[in-house]
Amino acid sequence: VFPLFLHTRKKMSLLLFLIICQCAINSVNTHHVANPNVILLMADDLGIGDLGCYGNRTLRTPNIGRLAEEGVTLTQHIAASPLCTPSRAAFLTGRYPIRSGMASFSRVGVFLFSASSGGLPSEEITFSKLLKQRGYATALIGKWHLGMNCESSNDFCHHPLSHGFDYFYGLTVTNFRDCKPGQGSVFFKGVQKSLVIPIQIAGITLVSLAIVQYIGLLKVPFQALGYCLLITAISLAVLIFFFYHFRHLNCFLMRDHQIVQQPLSYENLTQRLTKEAMQFIGRNTEAPFLLVLSYLHVHTALYASENFRGKSKHGLYGDAVEEMDWSVGQVLDVLEKYNLSDKTLVYFTSDQGAHVEEISSSGEVHGGYNGIYKGGKSMNWEGGIRVPGLLRWPGVIQAGAYIDEPTSNMDIFPTIVKLAEAQLPADRIIDGHDLMPLLQGKVTQSKHEFLFHYCNAYLNAVRWHPGNSESIWKVFFFTPNFSPEDSNGCYDSHVCFCHGGFITRHDPPLLFDLSRDPEEKVPLTPETESRFYEILQVIHLAVDNHTRSLHAVPDQLSWDNLLWKPWLQPCCSSLFQSCYCDYDSDGSLLQVHSG
Repeated sequence: VFPLFLHTRKKMSLLLFLIICQCAINSVNTHHVANPNVILLMADDLGIGDLGCYGNRTLRTPNIGRLAEEGVTLTQHIAASPLCTPSRAAFLTGRYPIRSGMASFSRVGVFLFSASSGGLPSEEITFSKLLKQRGYATALIGKWHLGMNCESSNDFCHHPLSHGFDYFYGLTVTNFRDCKPGQGSVFFKGVQKSLVIPIQIAGITLVSLAIVQYIGLLKVPFQALGYCLLITAISLAVLIFFFYHFRHLNCFLMRDHQIVQQPLSYENLTQRLTKEAMQFIGRNTEAPFLLVLSYLHVHTALYASENFRGKSKHGLYGDAVEEMDWSVGQVLDVLEKYNLSDKTLVYFTSDQGAHVEEISSSGEVHGGYNGIYKGGKSMNWEGGIRVPGLLRWPGVIQAGAYIDEPTSNMDIFPTIVKLAEAQLPADRIIDGHDLMPLLQGKVTQSKHEFLFHYCNAYLNAVRWHPGNSESIWKVFFFTPNFSPEDSNGCYDSHVCFCHGGFITRHDPPLLFDLSRDPEEKVPLTPETESRFYEILQVIHLAVDNHTRSLHAVPDQLSWDNLLWKPWLQPCCSSLFQSCYCDYDSDGSLLQVHSG
Protein backbone atom coordinates (compact mmCIF):
# COMPACT_ATOMS: atom_id res chain seq x y z
CA VAL A 1 0.00 0.00 0.00
CA PHE A 2 2.82 2.42 0.93
CA PRO A 3 4.57 2.23 -2.49
CA LEU A 4 1.19 2.80 -4.14
CA PHE A 5 0.64 5.86 -1.93
CA LEU A 6 4.09 7.26 -2.91
CA HIS A 7 3.35 6.63 -6.59
CA THR A 8 -0.04 8.36 -6.33
CA ARG A 9 1.53 11.27 -4.41
CA LYS A 10 4.19 11.70 -7.14
CA LYS A 11 1.52 11.68 -9.83
CA MET A 12 -0.51 14.32 -7.94
CA SER A 13 2.61 16.47 -7.47
CA LEU A 14 3.41 16.21 -11.17
CA LEU A 15 -0.18 17.07 -12.08
CA LEU A 16 -0.12 20.07 -9.75
CA PHE A 17 3.19 21.20 -11.25
CA LEU A 18 1.76 20.98 -14.79
CA ILE A 19 -1.34 22.93 -13.76
CA ILE A 20 0.80 25.70 -12.24
CA CYS A 21 2.98 25.80 -15.39
CA GLN A 22 -0.09 26.00 -17.63
CA CYS A 23 -1.55 28.79 -15.48
CA ALA A 24 1.71 30.68 -15.79
CA ILE A 25 1.73 30.23 -19.57
CA ASN A 26 -1.89 31.31 -19.79
CA SER A 27 -1.08 34.32 -17.66
CA VAL A 28 1.75 35.31 -20.02
CA ASN A 29 -0.43 34.78 -23.10
CA THR A 30 -3.27 36.77 -21.57
CA HIS A 31 -0.86 39.58 -20.80
CA HIS A 32 0.46 39.60 -24.37
CA VAL A 33 -2.93 39.20 -26.06
CA ALA A 34 -4.33 42.41 -24.57
CA ASN A 35 -3.74 45.62 -26.55
CA PRO A 36 -0.91 44.57 -28.89
CA ASN A 37 0.61 46.94 -31.40
CA VAL A 38 -0.82 46.31 -34.88
CA ILE A 39 1.00 46.75 -38.19
CA LEU A 40 -1.02 46.14 -41.35
CA LEU A 41 1.03 45.99 -44.55
CA MET A 42 -0.96 46.17 -47.80
CA ALA A 43 0.50 45.84 -51.28
CA ASP A 44 -1.33 47.11 -54.35
CA ASP A 45 -2.09 44.67 -57.22
CA LEU A 46 0.39 42.07 -55.96
CA GLY A 47 -0.17 38.54 -57.27
CA ILE A 48 -0.20 35.64 -54.81
CA GLY A 49 2.34 33.93 -57.07
CA ASP A 50 4.84 36.80 -56.75
CA LEU A 51 6.06 35.76 -53.29
CA GLY A 52 8.57 33.08 -52.35
CA CYS A 53 6.39 31.88 -49.47
CA TYR A 54 3.61 31.14 -52.01
CA GLY A 55 5.91 29.25 -54.37
CA ASN A 56 7.76 31.87 -56.44
CA ARG A 57 11.34 30.76 -57.08
CA THR A 58 12.71 33.72 -59.05
CA LEU A 59 11.70 36.85 -57.11
CA ARG A 60 13.61 37.51 -53.89
CA THR A 61 11.20 38.22 -51.01
CA PRO A 62 13.04 36.96 -47.89
CA ASN A 63 11.57 39.53 -45.50
CA ILE A 64 7.98 38.78 -46.43
CA GLY A 65 9.04 35.16 -46.18
CA ARG A 66 10.09 35.80 -42.56
CA LEU A 67 6.47 36.58 -41.75
CA ALA A 68 5.47 33.17 -43.12
CA GLU A 69 8.26 31.31 -41.29
CA GLU A 70 7.52 33.02 -37.98
CA GLY A 71 3.75 33.17 -38.36
CA VAL A 72 0.74 31.79 -40.19
CA THR A 73 0.24 31.54 -43.95
CA LEU A 74 -3.37 31.75 -45.09
CA THR A 75 -3.66 29.86 -48.38
CA GLN A 76 -7.28 30.79 -49.11
CA HIS A 77 -7.30 34.44 -48.08
CA ILE A 78 -9.92 36.33 -50.08
CA ALA A 79 -10.19 40.03 -50.90
CA ALA A 80 -13.75 41.30 -50.48
CA SER A 81 -13.53 42.86 -53.95
CA PRO A 82 -11.17 42.52 -56.92
CA LEU A 83 -10.80 46.33 -57.17
CA CYS A 84 -8.88 48.82 -55.00
CA THR A 85 -11.53 51.19 -53.65
CA PRO A 86 -14.21 48.64 -52.61
CA SER A 87 -11.62 46.16 -51.30
CA ARG A 88 -10.03 48.81 -49.07
CA ALA A 89 -13.43 50.00 -47.84
CA ALA A 90 -14.26 46.41 -46.82
CA PHE A 91 -10.85 45.98 -45.16
CA LEU A 92 -11.28 49.09 -42.98
CA THR A 93 -14.91 48.44 -42.00
CA GLY A 94 -15.17 44.63 -41.93
CA ARG A 95 -18.22 44.90 -44.21
CA TYR A 96 -19.01 44.11 -47.82
CA PRO A 97 -18.59 47.38 -49.76
CA ILE A 98 -22.17 47.14 -51.03
CA ARG A 99 -23.28 47.93 -47.46
CA SER A 100 -21.46 51.29 -47.38
CA GLY A 101 -22.25 52.44 -50.92
CA MET A 102 -18.64 51.78 -51.95
CA ALA A 103 -19.59 49.43 -54.80
CA SER A 104 -20.37 50.96 -58.18
CA PHE A 105 -23.40 50.39 -60.39
CA SER A 106 -21.58 52.02 -63.31
CA ARG A 107 -18.61 50.81 -65.33
CA VAL A 108 -16.05 52.69 -63.22
CA GLY A 109 -15.53 50.96 -59.87
CA VAL A 110 -12.84 53.15 -58.25
CA PHE A 111 -12.13 56.82 -57.62
CA LEU A 112 -10.07 58.39 -60.38
CA PHE A 113 -9.79 62.04 -59.34
CA SER A 114 -8.76 63.89 -56.19
CA ALA A 115 -11.64 66.33 -56.77
CA SER A 116 -14.43 63.74 -56.73
CA SER A 117 -17.09 64.10 -54.03
CA GLY A 118 -17.58 60.41 -53.23
CA GLY A 119 -15.78 58.51 -50.50
CA LEU A 120 -16.04 56.32 -47.43
CA PRO A 121 -19.10 57.72 -45.59
CA SER A 122 -18.55 59.33 -42.19
CA GLU A 123 -21.21 56.99 -40.76
CA GLU A 124 -18.96 54.00 -41.39
CA ILE A 125 -16.96 52.76 -38.40
CA THR A 126 -13.37 51.87 -39.22
CA PHE A 127 -11.04 49.80 -37.04
CA SER A 128 -8.85 52.91 -36.76
CA LYS A 129 -11.72 54.83 -35.11
CA LEU A 130 -12.29 52.08 -32.57
CA LEU A 131 -8.60 51.61 -31.76
CA LYS A 132 -8.12 55.35 -31.42
CA GLN A 133 -10.91 55.40 -28.83
CA ARG A 134 -8.95 52.74 -26.93
CA GLY A 135 -5.91 55.00 -26.72
CA TYR A 136 -3.99 53.72 -29.72
CA ALA A 137 -1.80 56.06 -31.77
CA THR A 138 -2.97 55.54 -35.36
CA ALA A 139 -1.27 56.26 -38.68
CA LEU A 140 -1.89 55.57 -42.35
CA ILE A 141 1.17 55.83 -44.58
CA GLY A 142 0.84 55.36 -48.34
CA LYS A 143 -2.26 54.90 -50.48
CA TRP A 144 -5.79 55.79 -49.29
CA HIS A 145 -8.08 55.73 -52.38
CA LEU A 146 -11.30 56.26 -50.39
CA GLY A 147 -12.07 59.89 -51.20
CA MET A 148 -11.18 63.24 -49.67
CA ASN A 149 -13.68 66.13 -49.89
CA CYS A 150 -17.46 66.51 -50.11
CA GLU A 151 -18.46 70.13 -50.72
CA SER A 152 -15.29 72.24 -50.61
CA SER A 153 -11.60 71.75 -51.32
CA ASN A 154 -10.79 71.63 -47.61
CA ASP A 155 -13.68 69.98 -45.77
CA PHE A 156 -11.75 66.65 -45.71
CA CYS A 157 -14.94 64.69 -44.99
CA HIS A 158 -13.52 61.46 -46.46
CA HIS A 159 -9.88 62.06 -45.52
CA PRO A 160 -7.99 59.46 -43.40
CA LEU A 161 -7.90 61.90 -40.46
CA SER A 162 -11.72 61.88 -40.50
CA HIS A 163 -11.73 58.08 -40.23
CA GLY A 164 -9.73 57.51 -37.07
CA PHE A 165 -6.13 58.11 -38.15
CA ASP A 166 -4.04 60.57 -36.12
CA TYR A 167 -1.41 60.85 -38.81
CA PHE A 168 -1.41 60.54 -42.60
CA TYR A 169 1.42 60.66 -45.10
CA GLY A 170 0.62 59.50 -48.59
CA LEU A 171 -1.70 59.71 -51.59
CA THR A 172 -5.44 60.28 -51.26
CA VAL A 173 -6.15 58.72 -54.67
CA THR A 174 -3.80 56.14 -56.21
CA ASN A 175 -0.74 55.64 -58.35
CA PHE A 176 -1.53 56.04 -62.08
CA ARG A 177 0.54 55.63 -65.21
CA ASP A 178 -0.40 59.27 -65.85
CA CYS A 179 1.46 60.26 -62.66
CA LYS A 180 4.84 59.32 -64.11
CA PRO A 181 5.98 61.00 -67.33
CA GLY A 182 6.73 58.56 -70.10
CA GLN A 183 4.60 55.74 -68.67
CA GLY A 184 1.53 56.27 -70.86
CA SER A 185 -2.02 56.92 -69.74
CA VAL A 186 -4.82 54.81 -68.29
CA PHE A 187 -7.34 57.34 -69.65
CA PHE A 188 -6.20 57.98 -73.22
CA LYS A 189 -7.69 54.84 -74.77
CA GLY A 190 -10.92 55.22 -72.79
CA VAL A 191 -11.24 58.92 -73.62
CA GLN A 192 -10.62 58.15 -77.28
CA LYS A 193 -13.35 55.48 -77.34
CA SER A 194 -15.83 57.52 -75.28
CA LEU A 195 -15.38 60.97 -76.81
CA VAL A 196 -14.45 60.57 -80.48
CA ILE A 197 -17.99 59.65 -81.56
CA PRO A 198 -19.78 62.36 -79.43
CA ILE A 199 -17.33 65.00 -80.71
CA GLN A 200 -17.89 63.87 -84.30
CA ILE A 201 -21.67 63.96 -83.81
CA ALA A 202 -21.51 67.43 -82.23
CA GLY A 203 -19.25 68.70 -85.02
CA ILE A 204 -21.41 67.27 -87.82
CA THR A 205 -24.58 68.63 -86.13
CA LEU A 206 -23.16 72.15 -85.82
CA VAL A 207 -21.84 72.18 -89.38
CA SER A 208 -25.16 70.82 -90.69
CA LEU A 209 -27.11 73.48 -88.79
CA ALA A 210 -24.84 76.18 -90.15
CA ILE A 211 -25.31 74.92 -93.74
CA VAL A 212 -29.10 74.65 -93.34
CA GLN A 213 -29.12 78.18 -91.90
CA TYR A 214 -26.95 79.47 -94.76
CA ILE A 215 -29.05 78.03 -97.60
CA GLY A 216 -32.28 79.08 -95.87
CA LEU A 217 -33.93 75.68 -95.45
CA LEU A 218 -34.38 76.21 -91.75
CA LYS A 219 -34.28 79.26 -89.53
CA VAL A 220 -31.93 78.55 -86.63
CA PRO A 221 -31.49 81.47 -84.21
CA PHE A 222 -27.90 82.64 -84.60
CA GLN A 223 -27.70 83.14 -80.82
CA ALA A 224 -28.64 79.49 -80.13
CA LEU A 225 -26.04 78.31 -82.66
CA GLY A 226 -23.47 80.50 -80.97
CA TYR A 227 -24.33 79.15 -77.52
CA CYS A 228 -24.02 75.55 -78.74
CA LEU A 229 -20.64 76.32 -80.25
CA LEU A 230 -19.49 78.10 -77.09
CA ILE A 231 -20.59 75.26 -74.77
CA THR A 232 -18.85 72.68 -76.97
CA ALA A 233 -15.67 74.75 -77.09
CA ILE A 234 -15.63 75.33 -73.32
CA SER A 235 -16.26 71.64 -72.61
CA LEU A 236 -13.41 70.63 -74.88
CA ALA A 237 -11.11 73.26 -73.38
CA VAL A 238 -11.85 72.06 -69.81
CA LEU A 239 -11.28 68.46 -70.86
CA ILE A 240 -7.99 69.24 -72.60
CA PHE A 241 -6.84 71.37 -69.63
CA PHE A 242 -7.73 68.61 -67.16
CA PHE A 243 -5.95 65.78 -68.93
CA TYR A 244 -2.96 67.98 -69.81
CA HIS A 245 -2.60 68.85 -66.11
CA PHE A 246 -3.76 65.46 -64.77
CA ARG A 247 -0.44 64.73 -63.06
CA HIS A 248 -0.46 68.03 -61.16
CA LEU A 249 -4.13 67.82 -60.20
CA ASN A 250 -4.30 64.20 -59.03
CA CYS A 251 -0.82 62.95 -58.20
CA PHE A 252 0.29 64.59 -54.99
CA LEU A 253 1.65 63.69 -51.57
CA MET A 254 0.01 64.88 -48.35
CA ARG A 255 1.07 65.05 -44.74
CA ASP A 256 -2.10 65.19 -42.67
CA HIS A 257 -4.20 67.91 -44.37
CA GLN A 258 -1.33 69.65 -46.14
CA ILE A 259 -0.06 68.92 -49.63
CA VAL A 260 3.73 68.59 -49.37
CA GLN A 261 4.58 67.57 -52.93
CA GLN A 262 2.57 68.37 -56.06
CA PRO A 263 3.04 66.67 -58.44
CA LEU A 264 4.34 63.53 -56.78
CA SER A 265 8.00 62.65 -57.28
CA TYR A 266 8.90 58.95 -57.49
CA GLU A 267 12.50 59.55 -56.46
CA ASN A 268 13.19 57.45 -53.36
CA LEU A 269 9.45 57.29 -52.73
CA THR A 270 9.49 53.86 -51.06
CA GLN A 271 12.36 55.00 -48.84
CA ARG A 272 10.34 58.05 -47.78
CA LEU A 273 7.26 55.97 -46.97
CA THR A 274 9.40 53.46 -45.06
CA LYS A 275 11.18 56.20 -43.12
CA GLU A 276 7.80 57.69 -42.09
CA ALA A 277 6.66 54.26 -40.88
CA MET A 278 9.83 53.68 -38.86
CA GLN A 279 9.67 57.13 -37.31
CA PHE A 280 6.03 56.57 -36.31
CA ILE A 281 7.00 53.31 -34.58
CA GLY A 282 9.91 55.07 -32.87
CA ARG A 283 7.57 57.78 -31.53
CA ASN A 284 5.19 55.22 -30.02
CA THR A 285 7.32 52.61 -28.27
CA GLU A 286 5.66 53.15 -24.88
CA ALA A 287 1.99 52.97 -25.91
CA PRO A 288 -0.02 50.77 -28.27
CA PHE A 289 -0.12 51.85 -31.90
CA LEU A 290 -1.85 50.97 -35.17
CA LEU A 291 0.19 51.45 -38.33
CA VAL A 292 -1.30 50.85 -41.78
CA LEU A 293 1.52 50.92 -44.33
CA SER A 294 -0.25 50.87 -47.67
CA TYR A 295 2.34 50.51 -50.42
CA LEU A 296 2.09 52.06 -53.87
CA HIS A 297 3.97 49.00 -55.16
CA VAL A 298 3.15 47.29 -57.48
CA HIS A 299 0.38 49.33 -59.10
CA THR A 300 1.44 51.02 -62.31
CA ALA A 301 3.19 53.35 -62.88
CA LEU A 302 5.96 50.99 -61.78
CA TYR A 303 9.01 52.49 -60.15
CA ALA A 304 12.05 51.40 -58.15
CA SER A 305 14.91 53.33 -56.60
CA GLU A 306 18.41 53.18 -58.03
CA ASN A 307 19.54 50.45 -55.63
CA PHE A 308 16.85 48.06 -56.90
CA ARG A 309 16.44 49.08 -60.54
CA GLY A 310 17.59 46.35 -62.90
CA LYS A 311 18.40 43.91 -60.09
CA SER A 312 15.54 41.40 -60.36
CA LYS A 313 14.87 38.69 -62.96
CA HIS A 314 11.47 40.16 -63.84
CA GLY A 315 12.16 43.66 -65.09
CA LEU A 316 10.79 46.75 -63.41
CA TYR A 317 7.90 44.80 -61.87
CA GLY A 318 10.30 42.44 -60.11
CA ASP A 319 12.46 45.38 -59.01
CA ALA A 320 9.39 46.95 -57.39
CA VAL A 321 8.44 43.72 -55.58
CA GLU A 322 11.95 43.32 -54.21
CA GLU A 323 12.08 46.95 -53.08
CA MET A 324 8.80 46.47 -51.23
CA ASP A 325 10.25 43.37 -49.57
CA TRP A 326 13.23 45.47 -48.43
CA SER A 327 10.77 47.93 -46.87
CA VAL A 328 8.99 45.13 -44.99
CA GLY A 329 12.38 44.06 -43.64
CA GLN A 330 13.08 47.58 -42.39
CA VAL A 331 9.79 47.61 -40.47
CA LEU A 332 10.50 44.20 -38.91
CA ASP A 333 14.02 45.32 -37.97
CA VAL A 334 12.81 48.46 -36.22
CA LEU A 335 10.40 46.32 -34.15
CA GLU A 336 13.38 44.23 -33.04
CA LYS A 337 15.42 47.36 -32.32
CA TYR A 338 12.79 48.57 -29.84
CA ASN A 339 12.01 45.06 -28.48
CA LEU A 340 8.48 45.27 -29.84
CA SER A 341 8.32 42.11 -31.96
CA ASP A 342 6.60 40.01 -29.27
CA LYS A 343 4.11 42.81 -28.61
CA THR A 344 3.14 43.38 -32.24
CA LEU A 345 0.74 41.64 -34.60
CA VAL A 346 2.00 42.06 -38.19
CA TYR A 347 -0.24 41.33 -41.19
CA PHE A 348 0.71 41.37 -44.88
CA THR A 349 -1.69 41.20 -47.82
CA SER A 350 -2.63 42.71 -51.19
CA ASP A 351 -5.84 44.62 -51.92
CA GLN A 352 -6.58 42.24 -54.82
CA GLY A 353 -4.83 39.99 -57.30
CA ALA A 354 -2.32 40.98 -59.96
CA HIS A 355 -3.41 43.10 -62.91
CA VAL A 356 -2.65 40.63 -65.69
CA GLU A 357 -3.51 43.04 -68.53
CA GLU A 358 -0.83 45.55 -67.52
CA ILE A 359 1.61 45.71 -70.44
CA SER A 360 3.74 48.78 -71.16
CA SER A 361 3.75 50.59 -74.51
CA SER A 362 7.09 48.86 -75.25
CA GLY A 363 5.55 45.43 -74.60
CA GLU A 364 7.08 44.80 -71.16
CA VAL A 365 4.85 42.92 -68.72
CA HIS A 366 3.99 45.31 -65.89
CA GLY A 367 1.48 43.06 -64.15
CA GLY A 368 2.14 40.31 -61.63
CA TYR A 369 1.67 36.57 -61.38
CA ASN A 370 -1.35 34.90 -59.80
CA GLY A 371 0.17 31.44 -59.71
CA ILE A 372 -2.12 28.63 -60.82
CA TYR A 373 -5.21 30.81 -60.40
CA LYS A 374 -7.35 32.04 -63.26
CA GLY A 375 -7.87 35.71 -64.09
CA GLY A 376 -6.75 38.71 -62.08
CA LYS A 377 -7.68 42.19 -60.88
CA SER A 378 -11.29 43.25 -61.57
CA MET A 379 -12.45 39.59 -61.79
CA ASN A 380 -13.81 37.15 -59.23
CA TRP A 381 -11.94 34.21 -60.69
CA GLU A 382 -9.53 33.09 -57.98
CA GLY A 383 -6.65 35.07 -59.52
CA GLY A 384 -8.49 38.32 -58.81
CA ILE A 385 -9.43 37.69 -55.18
CA ARG A 386 -7.12 35.04 -53.69
CA VAL A 387 -4.39 37.17 -52.11
CA PRO A 388 -1.44 36.73 -49.74
CA GLY A 389 -2.44 36.51 -46.08
CA LEU A 390 0.45 36.40 -43.60
CA LEU A 391 0.17 37.04 -39.86
CA ARG A 392 3.00 37.03 -37.31
CA TRP A 393 2.86 37.48 -33.55
CA PRO A 394 5.71 35.59 -31.83
CA GLY A 395 4.64 33.56 -28.81
CA VAL A 396 0.93 34.10 -29.42
CA ILE A 397 0.04 32.61 -32.80
CA GLN A 398 1.48 29.50 -34.42
CA ALA A 399 4.79 29.78 -36.28
CA GLY A 400 5.24 28.15 -39.67
CA ALA A 401 1.61 27.03 -39.86
CA TYR A 402 -0.59 26.88 -42.98
CA ILE A 403 -4.35 27.41 -42.85
CA ASP A 404 -6.33 26.37 -45.93
CA GLU A 405 -9.70 27.63 -44.70
CA PRO A 406 -11.61 30.47 -46.42
CA THR A 407 -10.72 33.76 -44.73
CA SER A 408 -11.31 37.36 -45.80
CA ASN A 409 -9.56 40.71 -45.57
CA MET A 410 -12.75 41.79 -43.75
CA ASP A 411 -11.65 39.53 -40.86
CA ILE A 412 -8.92 41.96 -39.82
CA PHE A 413 -11.56 44.37 -38.48
CA PRO A 414 -13.08 42.12 -35.77
CA THR A 415 -9.70 40.51 -35.05
CA ILE A 416 -7.86 43.68 -34.08
CA VAL A 417 -10.91 45.36 -32.54
CA LYS A 418 -11.27 42.44 -30.10
CA LEU A 419 -7.52 42.40 -29.40
CA ALA A 420 -7.71 46.08 -28.50
CA GLU A 421 -10.59 45.21 -26.12
CA ALA A 422 -12.94 47.52 -28.02
CA GLN A 423 -16.60 46.77 -28.61
CA LEU A 424 -17.73 45.62 -32.05
CA PRO A 425 -20.52 47.88 -33.38
CA ALA A 426 -23.92 46.45 -32.45
CA ASP A 427 -25.95 48.63 -34.83
CA ARG A 428 -24.71 47.08 -38.09
CA ILE A 429 -23.72 43.79 -39.66
CA ILE A 430 -20.01 42.99 -39.52
CA ASP A 431 -19.22 40.45 -42.22
CA GLY A 432 -15.72 39.61 -41.01
CA HIS A 433 -14.90 37.08 -38.26
CA ASP A 434 -12.24 37.05 -35.55
CA LEU A 435 -9.21 35.15 -36.84
CA MET A 436 -7.53 34.50 -33.49
CA PRO A 437 -9.14 31.09 -32.78
CA LEU A 438 -7.89 29.87 -36.18
CA LEU A 439 -4.46 31.46 -35.79
CA GLN A 440 -3.94 29.94 -32.34
CA GLY A 441 -5.14 26.49 -33.41
CA LYS A 442 -8.16 26.53 -31.09
CA VAL A 443 -10.49 25.77 -34.03
CA THR A 444 -9.79 24.19 -37.40
CA GLN A 445 -12.69 25.52 -39.48
CA SER A 446 -13.38 29.08 -40.57
CA LYS A 447 -16.64 30.74 -39.57
CA HIS A 448 -17.15 31.75 -43.21
CA GLU A 449 -19.61 29.17 -44.43
CA PHE A 450 -20.46 31.53 -47.31
CA LEU A 451 -18.50 34.32 -48.97
CA PHE A 452 -20.19 36.60 -51.52
CA HIS A 453 -18.10 37.86 -54.41
CA TYR A 454 -19.23 41.14 -55.96
CA CYS A 455 -18.18 42.62 -59.28
CA ASN A 456 -18.78 46.28 -58.44
CA ALA A 457 -22.36 46.28 -57.06
CA TYR A 458 -23.39 43.08 -58.85
CA LEU A 459 -23.34 39.73 -57.10
CA ASN A 460 -21.04 37.72 -59.33
CA ALA A 461 -20.20 34.53 -57.44
CA VAL A 462 -20.67 32.73 -54.10
CA ARG A 463 -18.32 30.41 -52.19
CA TRP A 464 -19.75 27.74 -49.87
CA HIS A 465 -17.72 25.66 -47.44
CA PRO A 466 -20.09 23.19 -45.73
CA GLY A 467 -19.19 22.32 -42.17
CA ASN A 468 -19.35 18.58 -42.79
CA SER A 469 -17.30 18.50 -45.99
CA GLU A 470 -13.85 19.28 -47.37
CA SER A 471 -15.42 20.60 -50.58
CA ILE A 472 -15.44 24.32 -51.28
CA TRP A 473 -18.15 25.01 -53.80
CA LYS A 474 -18.10 28.16 -55.91
CA VAL A 475 -20.83 29.27 -58.30
CA PHE A 476 -20.71 32.03 -60.94
CA PHE A 477 -23.89 33.79 -62.03
CA PHE A 478 -21.94 35.55 -64.80
CA THR A 479 -18.36 35.66 -66.04
CA PRO A 480 -16.37 38.33 -67.93
CA ASN A 481 -15.86 37.95 -71.66
CA PHE A 482 -12.11 37.67 -72.15
CA SER A 483 -10.62 39.56 -75.07
CA PRO A 484 -8.99 37.92 -76.97
CA GLU A 485 -11.22 34.93 -76.21
CA ASP A 486 -8.39 32.49 -75.58
CA SER A 487 -6.54 34.84 -73.19
CA ASN A 488 -6.62 35.14 -69.40
CA GLY A 489 -8.04 38.67 -69.22
CA CYS A 490 -9.71 41.62 -70.93
CA TYR A 491 -6.73 43.04 -72.80
CA ASP A 492 -8.80 45.12 -75.24
CA SER A 493 -10.37 47.17 -72.42
CA HIS A 494 -7.43 46.94 -69.94
CA VAL A 495 -9.79 45.62 -67.20
CA CYS A 496 -12.89 43.43 -67.23
CA PHE A 497 -16.29 45.03 -66.63
CA CYS A 498 -19.36 43.77 -64.82
CA HIS A 499 -22.44 44.17 -66.97
CA GLY A 500 -23.99 44.42 -70.42
CA GLY A 501 -22.06 43.06 -73.37
CA PHE A 502 -18.91 42.65 -71.28
CA ILE A 503 -20.25 39.54 -69.51
CA THR A 504 -21.92 36.18 -70.16
CA ARG A 505 -24.72 35.15 -67.79
CA HIS A 506 -25.10 31.50 -66.77
CA ASP A 507 -28.36 29.68 -66.06
CA PRO A 508 -27.83 27.38 -64.32
CA PRO A 509 -24.78 29.03 -62.73
CA LEU A 510 -21.30 27.60 -63.31
CA LEU A 511 -20.29 25.32 -60.43
CA PHE A 512 -16.75 24.44 -59.32
CA ASP A 513 -15.31 22.51 -56.40
CA LEU A 514 -12.19 24.50 -55.49
CA SER A 515 -10.88 21.67 -53.31
CA ARG A 516 -10.48 19.57 -56.45
CA ASP A 517 -10.24 22.25 -59.14
CA PRO A 518 -8.60 25.40 -57.69
CA GLU A 519 -7.75 26.55 -61.23
CA GLU A 520 -11.48 26.70 -62.09
CA LYS A 521 -10.88 24.82 -65.34
CA VAL A 522 -13.84 22.41 -65.60
CA PRO A 523 -17.35 23.46 -64.48
CA LEU A 524 -19.33 20.65 -62.88
CA THR A 525 -22.61 19.44 -64.39
CA PRO A 526 -25.53 17.33 -63.14
CA GLU A 527 -23.79 14.40 -64.85
CA THR A 528 -20.42 14.93 -63.10
CA GLU A 529 -21.80 16.04 -59.71
CA SER A 530 -24.79 14.16 -58.33
CA ARG A 531 -25.63 16.90 -55.82
CA PHE A 532 -25.51 19.66 -58.48
CA TYR A 533 -29.05 21.02 -57.97
CA GLU A 534 -28.95 20.48 -54.21
CA ILE A 535 -25.80 22.61 -53.97
CA LEU A 536 -27.34 25.35 -56.12
CA GLN A 537 -30.46 25.33 -53.95
CA VAL A 538 -28.45 25.85 -50.75
CA ILE A 539 -26.47 28.69 -52.35
CA HIS A 540 -29.60 30.39 -53.71
CA LEU A 541 -31.10 30.29 -50.20
CA ALA A 542 -27.90 31.85 -48.80
CA VAL A 543 -28.08 34.58 -51.48
CA ASP A 544 -31.69 35.32 -50.52
CA ASN A 545 -30.75 35.67 -46.84
CA HIS A 546 -27.76 37.85 -47.70
CA THR A 547 -29.79 40.07 -50.04
CA ARG A 548 -32.42 40.63 -47.32
CA SER A 549 -29.66 41.91 -45.02
CA LEU A 550 -28.78 44.74 -47.43
CA HIS A 551 -30.23 48.23 -47.08
CA ALA A 552 -30.29 51.10 -49.56
CA VAL A 553 -27.46 53.57 -48.99
CA PRO A 554 -26.17 56.54 -51.03
CA ASP A 555 -24.07 55.44 -54.00
CA GLN A 556 -20.60 56.84 -53.37
CA LEU A 557 -19.44 55.78 -56.85
CA SER A 558 -22.29 57.29 -58.87
CA TRP A 559 -21.25 59.37 -61.89
CA ASP A 560 -22.05 62.50 -59.91
CA ASN A 561 -19.69 61.43 -57.13
CA LEU A 562 -17.00 60.21 -59.53
CA LEU A 563 -16.70 63.21 -61.83
CA TRP A 564 -14.04 65.88 -61.40
CA LYS A 565 -15.39 69.00 -59.68
CA PRO A 566 -13.07 72.03 -60.04
CA TRP A 567 -14.27 73.57 -56.75
CA LEU A 568 -13.10 70.46 -54.87
CA GLN A 569 -9.63 70.50 -56.41
CA PRO A 570 -6.84 70.53 -53.79
CA CYS A 571 -3.96 72.73 -54.87
CA CYS A 572 -0.89 73.78 -52.89
CA SER A 573 -0.36 76.95 -54.97
CA SER A 574 -3.05 77.86 -57.49
CA LEU A 575 -4.46 76.40 -60.68
CA PHE A 576 -2.77 79.22 -62.62
CA GLN A 577 0.59 78.16 -61.13
CA SER A 578 -0.11 74.56 -62.22
CA CYS A 579 -0.55 73.46 -58.58
CA TYR A 580 3.18 73.11 -57.98
CA CYS A 581 5.07 72.77 -54.67
CA ASP A 582 7.72 70.59 -53.09
CA TYR A 583 8.12 70.69 -49.31
CA ASP A 584 9.16 67.05 -49.12
CA SER A 585 12.63 67.10 -50.68
CA ASP A 586 14.61 65.56 -47.85
CA GLY A 587 18.12 64.34 -48.42
CA SER A 588 18.28 62.30 -45.19
CA LEU A 589 17.03 58.97 -46.52
CA LEU A 590 17.52 55.44 -45.28
CA GLN A 591 20.57 53.54 -46.40
CA VAL A 592 19.43 50.92 -48.85
CA HIS A 593 20.91 47.51 -49.60
CA SER A 594 19.23 45.60 -52.40
CA GLY A 595 20.90 42.32 -51.46
